Amino acid sequence: MNKPVIGFIGLGLMGSNMVENLQKKGFDIVVMDLNKDAVAAVVARGNAKEAASPKVLAEASDIVMLCLTTSEVVEKVVYGDNGILAGIREGAVLIDFGTSIPASTRKIGADLAAKGAGMIDAPLGRTPAHAKDGLLNIMAAGNKETFDKVKPILDTQGENVFYLGALGAGHTTKLINNFMGMTTVCAMSQAFAVADRAGVDRAQLYEIMSSGPSNSPFMTFCKNYAVDGVSDLGFTIANANKDLRYFLRLAEDLGTRTEIAEGTSHNLQAALDAGMGNGNVPEIFDYFLKLKA
Repeated sequence: MNKPVIGFIGLGLMGSNMVENLQKKGFDIVVMDLNKDAVAAVVARGNAKEAASPKVLAEASDIVMLCLTTSEVVEKVVYGDNGILAGIREGAVLIDFGTSIPASTRKIGADLAAKGAGMIDAPLGRTPAHAKDGLLNIMAAGNKETFDKVKPILDTQGENVFYLGALGAGHTTKLINNFMGMTTVCAMSQAFAVADRAGVDRAQLYEIMSSGPSNSPFMTFCKNYAVDGVSDLGFTIANANKDLRYFLRLAEDLGTRTEIAEGTSHNLQAALDAGMGNGNVPEIFDYFLKLKA
């Protein structure tokens, strides 16, 4: 596929940087977002225009990309009045870069297939800074022929593009990945909080833990906040809480129970209820520091 027209919905920090990367590489872009300043910034860079609705955007696009917050929002954009499903062209492909519920992804994919369109779920790893430079990790899944069709475009966005199999496998992998990551952050943040209560120096605790097998990039993010007061992970408690809810939903759909994830979800929800949702996940240290028996 040579320089397809790309429709992009969702110009948050990650999405806007992905669009900027596409523009730098010469793609024509059609965009939509509730944030009109973000839309204006894209249009001002050139070779881009705003669409009045998801339907109009889909009608004008060879590939439709979504970088949205929840499965509920994705379904609204796809199925709503003047939604993507109403306008997508035969042969076009929808790529969902967000973190969604796999069952929802498979349902959308089936409905798109009925109109002759394809779908790839392709959740992301790494940061918005990587997005701007086309260096994301992309966990892609879907029909292999559809994946091969859009892989050259995914390669412009990702340094590492993994193909994981049938539609939904990307979102499943992302949820497992985020369960592991957010559970690690919660555990390490609580370790620093307990150390503080016990009179153990947090910096010294980090020096000891980081010299052993517990060391990881997540430990460094937790140390940056708990020891240095620097919040630099770039993933909010609210987003982590949503992903853990989706992971629990995935486990339920699979007929199993994930007790460790239930604990992580409980802690994230409690921090959210305490008004900390907009803080980055390592800031849950402050919740644990104040937690009483």
